[in-house]
Amino acid sequence: MRYLFTHLDDAWDLTLIHLWLSLVPLVLGLIIAVPLGALVQRTRLLRRFTTVVASIIFTIPSLALFVVLPLVIPTRILDEANVIVALTLYTVALLVRAVPEALDAVPPAVLDAATAVGYKPLTRIVKVELPLAIPVLVASLRVVAVTNISMVSVGSVIGIGGLGTWFTEGYQADKSDQIIAGIIAIFVLAIVVDTLIMVAGKFATPWVRSAKKTKAGAR
Repeated sequence: MRYLFTHLDDAWDLTLIHLWLSLVPLVLGLIIAVPLGALVQRTRLLRRFTTVVASIIFTIPSLALFVVLPLVIPTRILDEANVIVALTLYTVALLVRAVPEALDAVPPAVLDAATAVGYKPLTRIVKVELPLAIPVLVASLRVVAVTNISMVSVGSVIGIGGLGTWFTEGYQADKSDQIIAGIIAIFVLAIVVDTLIMVAGKFATPWVRSAKKTKAGAR
């Protein structure tokens, strides 16, 4: 703890790098996974194929992917783009399975009602299904965010890792307090990001809060 409190400026700078490397892939992955997941949701064959491909991608060790990517895309071995691309792939792999499950959670009666009032399939997905799927989707998003924050630390092995650099530097200098400070900082960062996503999810679904208050009042 002493190392953390005596190096707060370094901790802040590394935290910003860590957030950049973990949250940018989260946003990019969400942009890719939501339309892709909605597209394959009702096609059994595509859904199975997508699940298999996503599972294969997620089984690739992160460090191996960081090192191999420069051979596939025009980047240098120490380019932070490798970490961003790799974590975007992992994010898509996790969310592309979560999106169909979130859409499956929408009550069929609501879908029938939306169709009955004249919603076209695309309009129904955007205005009805996706908003109602937010609670389930947010739960998966929280898992992905924490996973990304953890995986960014692995990038420190190739010189790009935000707070994870305290692990490698502490190991090389035999400073256990620096390693512990890195663990604590990443743990706190994960809790803060997880809490913010949870709160944002609640603000995005006011009808859920209203329903809970109604049930509480009925009791």
